[in-house]
Amino acid sequence: MAEATADGGADGAALEVQSSDESSSSSLGGSAADESAEPSGAATPPPVAAERLVQLAQLLLLSDGLELMRDEGEDYGAALAEQMFPGRDGPSWQAQVRAIYDPVANMAIFQAAFAAALAEDPATVAAAEAFFDTARGQEILRLELEARRALMDVAVEEAAQVEAERMKTDRDPKLRLLRDLIEAGDLIEANVAAALSSNLAFYQGMAEGSGSSGADAERMLAEVWAQEGSIRAETAGWLVPYLALAYQPLSDEDLKSYIAFSRSDAGQRLNAALFAGYDAVARHVAFAMGRAAAEVLAGSDI
Repeated sequence: MAEATADGGADGAALEVQSSDESSSSSLGGSAADESAEPSGAATPPPVAAERLVQLAQLLLLSDGLELMRDEGEDYGAALAEQMFPGRDGPSWQAQVRAIYDPVANMAIFQAAFAAALAEDPATVAAAEAFFDTARGQEILRLELEARRALMDVAVEEAAQVEAERMKTDRDPKLRLLRDLIEAGDLIEANVAAALSSNLAFYQGMAEGSGSSGADAERMLAEVWAQEGSIRAETAGWLVPYLALAYQPLSDEDLKSYIAFSRSDAGQRLNAALFAGYDAVARHVAFAMGRAAAEVLAGSDI
């Protein structure tokens, strides 16, 4: 699924936000809800086995995603050090960053939130298995990861921006499909919420690391919300280039199938579970990075 990266800090992180489709489905009115309710005494589906949810995470290549997040995080850690404390990003800081982004530890955090979201939802688990345990599903996941890794290269990122502009100028039909996918997954809102929440966790970590954990929470919230407009513009600006790069080898029919799955109830719930997992990791990472940066600024040994 096309989730955001979790850098932890100003660049944001992937979080869960409820999609507009899910929100509207919960306000259909009492009579509709009564008609769709299960008959009294209907059997409740058994919970999903923990091992099955671990296998689903493996099927979705989530370990690969967290390993990529570690590599992105090391780049982010270097950029953060250059911005906040130039010349003080020696081996100790680098080791701290690697520990914060450890993919094994972060997989445990992810899996706990992911499993909590799907433990009582065998229908969504089954639908996810059916879609992604196919050659097409695996190709989509692989292409997403490859595009994220490629975009770590500034030259590739610039080329992707140029291609997205070409698609817009030429009215490339695939651009409409990419926008449909963004809408289906509510990806702009999800990633804006991701960045805002990640930034807040970063500030909270800095407050703890500097010994001022009682810092004004309202002030931190105000500073984070002041970034909303610029984050929204940046998110809208990179989503299409990223998706265009990722799905360029994908046929229109395969992309339409992916959009249809993303729009389905199961696709919406799977996306929510994925964002719940990345939310948990992102907040952990952002808080830890903020605390570590504050300790460096304070001259503490890390």
